[in-house]
Amino acid sequence: MNQPYLNLKNVSKSYGPANRRNEVLANINLQVERGEFVAILGYSGSGKTTLISLIAGLQEPERGEVLIAGKRVTGPGHDRGVVFQNYSLLPWLSVFDNVLLGVEQSHPTWTSEQKREHVSRYLQMVNLAAAQQKKPQQLSGGMKQRVAVARALAMSPEMLLLDEPLAALDALTRGTLQDEIERIWEQERKTVVLITNHVDEALLLADRIIPLTSAPRATLGPAFKVDIPRPRDRQALNHDRRFQILRAEINDYLRSVKAKPTAIPAQTAAAMEVPQPIELPPRRRLWPAWSWNALTGRAS
Repeated sequence: MNQPYLNLKNVSKSYGPANRRNEVLANINLQVERGEFVAILGYSGSGKTTLISLIAGLQEPERGEVLIAGKRVTGPGHDRGVVFQNYSLLPWLSVFDNVLLGVEQSHPTWTSEQKREHVSRYLQMVNLAAAQQKKPQQLSGGMKQRVAVARALAMSPEMLLLDEPLAALDALTRGTLQDEIERIWEQERKTVVLITNHVDEALLLADRIIPLTSAPRATLGPAFKVDIPRPRDRQALNHDRRFQILRAEINDYLRSVKAKPTAIPAQTAAAMEVPQPIELPPRRRLWPAWSWNALTGRAS
Protein backbone atom coordinates (compact mmCIF):
# COMPACT_ATOMS: atom_id res chain seq x y z
CA MET A 1 0.00 0.00 0.00
CA ASN A 2 1.38 3.42 -0.98
CA GLN A 3 2.00 5.84 1.86
CA PRO A 4 0.14 9.18 1.78
CA TYR A 5 2.10 12.21 0.65
CA LEU A 6 1.11 14.17 3.78
CA ASN A 7 0.59 12.25 7.02
CA LEU A 8 -0.22 13.72 10.45
CA LYS A 9 -0.08 11.13 13.22
CA ASN A 10 -1.69 11.89 16.59
CA VAL A 11 -0.59 15.54 16.44
CA SER A 12 -1.33 17.79 19.44
CA LYS A 13 -0.37 21.40 20.13
CA SER A 14 -0.71 23.56 23.26
CA TYR A 15 0.12 27.14 24.22
CA GLY A 16 0.72 28.93 27.50
CA PRO A 17 2.86 28.43 30.62
CA ALA A 18 3.55 24.93 31.90
CA ASN A 19 1.03 25.17 34.74
CA ARG A 20 -1.74 26.52 32.51
CA ARG A 21 -1.33 24.85 29.14
CA ASN A 22 -4.18 25.36 26.67
CA GLU A 23 -4.37 22.39 24.29
CA VAL A 24 -5.61 23.90 21.04
CA LEU A 25 -5.30 20.78 18.84
CA ALA A 26 -5.56 17.21 20.08
CA ASN A 27 -4.95 13.89 18.32
CA ILE A 28 -5.00 15.21 14.77
CA ASN A 29 -4.77 12.43 12.21
CA LEU A 30 -4.76 13.40 8.54
CA GLN A 31 -3.66 11.67 5.34
CA VAL A 32 -3.52 13.53 2.02
CA GLU A 33 -2.60 11.86 -1.27
CA ARG A 34 -0.24 13.47 -3.78
CA GLY A 35 -2.17 15.81 -6.08
CA GLU A 36 -5.25 15.86 -3.83
CA PHE A 37 -7.11 19.09 -2.95
CA VAL A 38 -8.26 18.99 0.68
CA ALA A 39 -10.18 21.72 2.50
CA ILE A 40 -10.05 22.01 6.31
CA LEU A 41 -13.24 23.71 7.44
CA GLY A 42 -13.83 25.14 10.90
CA TYR A 43 -14.95 27.96 13.14
CA SER A 44 -12.71 30.95 13.74
CA GLY A 45 -10.52 30.23 16.75
CA SER A 46 -10.64 26.45 16.29
CA GLY A 47 -6.93 26.13 15.50
CA LYS A 48 -6.95 26.11 11.68
CA THR A 49 -3.95 28.43 11.37
CA THR A 50 -2.06 26.43 14.00
CA LEU A 51 -2.72 23.32 11.94
CA ILE A 52 -1.41 24.88 8.71
CA SER A 53 1.65 26.19 10.61
CA LEU A 54 2.44 22.68 11.80
CA ILE A 55 2.25 21.33 8.24
CA ALA A 56 4.38 24.23 6.98
CA GLY A 57 7.01 23.51 9.63
CA LEU A 58 6.61 26.96 11.20
CA GLN A 59 5.68 25.30 14.50
CA GLU A 60 6.45 21.92 16.01
CA PRO A 61 3.84 19.59 17.53
CA GLU A 62 4.07 18.78 21.23
CA ARG A 63 3.04 15.23 20.52
CA GLY A 64 2.82 13.22 17.34
CA GLU A 65 4.55 13.88 14.06
CA VAL A 66 4.02 15.46 10.65
CA LEU A 67 5.40 13.47 7.71
CA ILE A 68 5.81 14.53 4.08
CA ALA A 69 6.71 11.80 1.61
CA GLY A 70 7.55 9.62 4.61
CA LYS A 71 10.01 12.12 6.13
CA ARG A 72 9.39 13.95 9.38
CA VAL A 73 8.87 17.72 9.11
CA THR A 74 11.39 19.58 11.26
CA GLY A 75 11.07 23.07 9.77
CA PRO A 76 10.01 25.06 6.68
CA GLY A 77 11.05 23.75 3.28
CA HIS A 78 10.83 24.68 -0.38
CA ASP A 79 8.60 21.63 -0.92
CA ARG A 80 5.80 23.67 0.74
CA GLY A 81 4.51 26.98 -0.57
CA VAL A 82 2.36 29.00 1.84
CA VAL A 83 -0.15 31.68 0.87
CA PHE A 84 -1.20 33.84 3.80
CA GLN A 85 -4.30 35.96 4.23
CA ASN A 86 -2.23 39.15 4.65
CA TYR A 87 -0.25 38.81 1.36
CA SER A 88 3.24 39.31 2.98
CA LEU A 89 4.52 41.41 0.06
CA LEU A 90 7.46 43.78 0.31
CA PRO A 91 6.07 47.27 -0.40
CA TRP A 92 9.32 48.66 -1.88
CA LEU A 93 9.60 45.88 -4.50
CA SER A 94 7.66 45.56 -7.73
CA VAL A 95 5.29 42.68 -8.41
CA PHE A 96 8.01 41.03 -10.51
CA ASP A 97 10.68 41.43 -7.84
CA ASN A 98 8.42 40.13 -5.05
CA VAL A 99 8.01 36.90 -6.99
CA LEU A 100 11.67 36.86 -8.06
CA LEU A 101 12.74 37.03 -4.42
CA GLY A 102 11.09 33.69 -3.71
CA VAL A 103 12.56 32.13 -6.85
CA GLU A 104 16.07 33.26 -5.88
CA GLN A 105 15.67 31.50 -2.54
CA SER A 106 14.29 28.26 -3.96
CA HIS A 107 16.45 28.06 -7.12
CA PRO A 108 19.80 29.67 -6.22
CA THR A 109 21.76 27.81 -8.94
CA TRP A 110 19.63 29.03 -11.83
CA THR A 111 20.90 31.73 -14.17
CA SER A 112 19.36 35.19 -14.06
CA GLU A 113 17.64 34.49 -17.38
CA GLN A 114 16.13 31.24 -16.10
CA LYS A 115 14.82 32.96 -12.99
CA ARG A 116 13.26 35.84 -14.92
CA GLU A 117 11.60 33.51 -17.45
CA HIS A 118 10.23 31.45 -14.56
CA VAL A 119 8.80 34.52 -12.82
CA SER A 120 7.21 35.74 -16.07
CA ARG A 121 5.54 32.37 -16.58
CA TYR A 122 3.78 32.47 -13.22
CA LEU A 123 2.79 36.12 -13.49
CA GLN A 124 1.13 35.23 -16.80
CA MET A 125 -0.55 32.28 -15.11
CA VAL A 126 -2.25 34.58 -12.59
CA ASN A 127 -2.96 37.25 -15.23
CA LEU A 128 -0.56 39.84 -13.81
CA ALA A 129 1.90 40.21 -16.69
CA ALA A 130 0.67 43.76 -17.37
CA ALA A 131 1.16 44.78 -13.71
CA GLN A 132 4.60 43.28 -13.13
CA GLN A 133 6.34 46.64 -12.59
CA LYS A 134 3.75 48.01 -10.19
CA LYS A 135 4.35 48.27 -6.44
CA PRO A 136 1.97 46.56 -3.96
CA GLN A 137 0.39 49.90 -2.95
CA GLN A 138 -0.76 50.31 -6.56
CA LEU A 139 -2.64 47.00 -6.51
CA SER A 140 -6.10 45.99 -5.37
CA GLY A 141 -6.48 43.37 -2.65
CA GLY A 142 -7.29 40.72 -5.23
CA MET A 143 -4.20 41.55 -7.28
CA LYS A 144 -1.99 41.40 -4.17
CA GLN A 145 -3.33 37.94 -3.43
CA ARG A 146 -2.56 36.88 -7.01
CA VAL A 147 1.04 37.99 -6.45
CA ALA A 148 1.20 35.90 -3.28
CA VAL A 149 -0.15 32.86 -5.16
CA ALA A 150 2.31 33.42 -8.03
CA ARG A 151 5.22 33.70 -5.59
CA ALA A 152 4.29 30.48 -3.82
CA LEU A 153 3.86 28.58 -7.10
CA ALA A 154 7.05 29.98 -8.63
CA MET A 155 9.05 28.44 -5.78
CA SER A 156 8.07 25.07 -7.33
CA PRO A 157 6.65 23.48 -4.17
CA GLU A 158 5.21 19.99 -4.14
CA MET A 159 2.43 21.18 -1.84
CA LEU A 160 0.50 24.45 -1.63
CA LEU A 161 -0.82 25.53 1.78
CA LEU A 162 -3.57 28.16 1.60
CA ASP A 163 -4.35 29.79 4.96
CA GLU A 164 -7.71 31.51 4.38
CA PRO A 165 -6.18 33.48 1.50
CA LEU A 166 -9.49 34.94 0.31
CA ALA A 167 -11.16 35.82 3.60
CA ALA A 168 -10.48 39.57 3.44
CA LEU A 169 -11.66 40.04 -0.16
CA ASP A 170 -14.99 41.29 -1.44
CA ALA A 171 -17.41 38.68 -2.83
CA LEU A 172 -16.74 39.40 -6.52
CA THR A 173 -12.95 39.31 -6.15
CA ARG A 174 -13.19 36.22 -3.98
CA GLY A 175 -15.19 34.40 -6.64
CA THR A 176 -12.70 35.38 -9.34
CA LEU A 177 -9.75 34.10 -7.31
CA GLN A 178 -11.57 30.87 -6.48
CA ASP A 179 -11.78 30.26 -10.22
CA GLU A 180 -8.09 31.13 -10.59
CA ILE A 181 -7.06 28.71 -7.83
CA GLU A 182 -9.07 25.89 -9.39
CA ARG A 183 -7.63 26.61 -12.86
CA ILE A 184 -4.07 26.67 -11.54
CA TRP A 185 -4.62 23.46 -9.60
CA GLU A 186 -5.91 21.77 -12.76
CA GLN A 187 -2.76 22.89 -14.62
CA GLU A 188 -0.17 22.21 -11.91
CA ARG A 189 -1.75 19.32 -9.99
CA LYS A 190 -0.05 20.35 -6.78
CA THR A 191 -1.13 18.82 -3.50
CA VAL A 192 -3.28 21.53 -1.89
CA VAL A 193 -4.47 22.02 1.68
CA LEU A 194 -6.93 24.92 1.92
CA ILE A 195 -7.91 26.40 5.27
CA THR A 196 -11.29 28.10 5.05
CA ASN A 197 -14.42 28.91 7.03
CA HIS A 198 -16.60 29.09 3.92
CA VAL A 199 -18.63 25.94 3.19
CA ASP A 200 -19.48 26.78 -0.42
CA GLU A 201 -15.86 27.66 -1.21
CA ALA A 202 -14.75 24.26 0.06
CA LEU A 203 -17.42 22.50 -2.00
CA LEU A 204 -16.41 24.41 -5.13
CA LEU A 205 -12.69 23.64 -4.87
CA ALA A 206 -11.94 20.52 -2.85
CA ASP A 207 -11.82 16.77 -3.41
CA ARG A 208 -12.42 16.22 0.30
CA ILE A 209 -13.69 18.45 3.10
CA ILE A 210 -12.65 17.74 6.68
CA PRO A 211 -14.26 19.77 9.48
CA LEU A 212 -12.26 20.82 12.51
CA THR A 213 -14.16 20.62 15.80
CA SER A 214 -14.32 23.50 18.25
CA ALA A 215 -11.45 24.49 20.51
CA PRO A 216 -10.15 23.70 23.06
CA ARG A 217 -8.74 20.29 22.09
CA ALA A 218 -10.01 20.61 18.55
CA THR A 219 -9.64 17.57 16.35
CA LEU A 220 -10.64 16.55 12.84
CA GLY A 221 -14.14 15.27 12.24
CA PRO A 222 -15.36 12.91 9.50
CA ALA A 223 -14.21 13.54 5.93
CA PHE A 224 -16.77 14.43 3.27
CA LYS A 225 -15.84 13.32 -0.24
CA VAL A 226 -16.85 15.92 -2.81
CA ASP A 227 -17.79 13.57 -5.65
CA ILE A 228 -19.08 16.34 -7.92
CA PRO A 229 -17.61 16.28 -11.45
CA ARG A 230 -15.14 18.98 -12.48
CA PRO A 231 -15.08 21.64 -13.76
CA ARG A 232 -17.59 23.02 -11.26
CA ASP A 233 -19.67 26.04 -12.10
CA ARG A 234 -20.84 27.96 -9.03
CA GLN A 235 -24.15 28.91 -10.64
CA ALA A 236 -24.92 25.35 -11.69
CA LEU A 237 -23.86 23.96 -8.31
CA ASN A 238 -26.83 25.56 -6.58
CA HIS A 239 -29.09 23.25 -8.60
CA ASP A 240 -26.89 20.15 -8.26
CA ARG A 241 -28.53 17.52 -6.04
CA ARG A 242 -25.22 16.12 -4.76
CA PHE A 243 -24.04 19.62 -3.86
CA GLN A 244 -27.24 20.24 -1.92
CA ILE A 245 -26.89 16.95 0.00
CA LEU A 246 -23.23 17.54 0.88
CA ARG A 247 -23.91 21.11 1.91
CA ALA A 248 -26.71 20.00 4.23
CA GLU A 249 -24.62 17.18 5.74
CA ILE A 250 -21.65 19.47 6.41
CA ASN A 251 -23.85 22.21 7.88
CA ASP A 252 -25.59 19.68 10.13
CA TYR A 253 -22.23 18.46 11.38
CA LEU A 254 -20.98 22.00 12.01
CA ARG A 255 -24.13 22.85 13.93
CA SER A 256 -23.70 19.73 16.07
CA VAL A 257 -20.12 20.79 16.83
CA LYS A 258 -21.28 24.31 17.67
CA ALA A 259 -23.82 22.87 20.13
CA LYS A 260 -21.10 21.10 22.17
CA PRO A 261 -20.27 22.57 25.61
CA THR A 262 -16.72 23.28 24.40
CA ALA A 263 -17.95 25.36 21.49
CA ILE A 264 -16.49 28.81 21.00
CA PRO A 265 -18.42 31.93 22.11
CA ALA A 266 -21.31 33.08 19.94
CA GLN A 267 -19.55 36.28 18.86
CA THR A 268 -16.61 34.20 17.55
CA ALA A 269 -18.84 31.56 15.99
CA ALA A 270 -20.56 34.31 14.04
CA ALA A 271 -17.46 34.52 11.87
CA MET A 272 -18.20 31.03 10.56
CA GLU A 273 -19.96 31.10 7.19
CA VAL A 274 -22.78 28.55 7.22
CA PRO A 275 -23.56 28.50 4.41
CA GLN A 276 -23.48 32.03 2.98
CA PRO A 277 -20.31 34.16 2.89
CA ILE A 278 -19.78 37.00 5.33
CA GLU A 279 -17.79 39.90 3.96
CA LEU A 280 -14.81 40.55 6.22
CA PRO A 281 -12.95 43.91 6.28
CA PRO A 282 -9.26 43.93 5.40
CA ARG A 283 -6.93 43.57 8.36
CA ARG A 284 -4.83 46.56 9.35
CA ARG A 285 -1.28 45.76 10.25
CA LEU A 286 2.13 47.38 10.24
CA TRP A 287 4.72 45.85 7.94
CA PRO A 288 7.42 44.03 9.93
CA ALA A 289 11.14 44.49 9.39
CA TRP A 290 12.18 42.44 6.38
CA SER A 291 13.84 39.07 6.59
CA TRP A 292 13.35 35.78 4.77
CA ASN A 293 11.56 34.64 7.91
CA ALA A 294 9.01 37.42 7.43
CA LEU A 295 8.29 36.13 3.93
CA THR A 296 7.78 32.55 5.07
CA GLY A 297 5.91 33.51 8.21
CA ARG A 298 8.52 31.96 10.49
CA ALA A 299 9.24 33.71 13.76
CA SER A 300 12.59 35.49 13.86
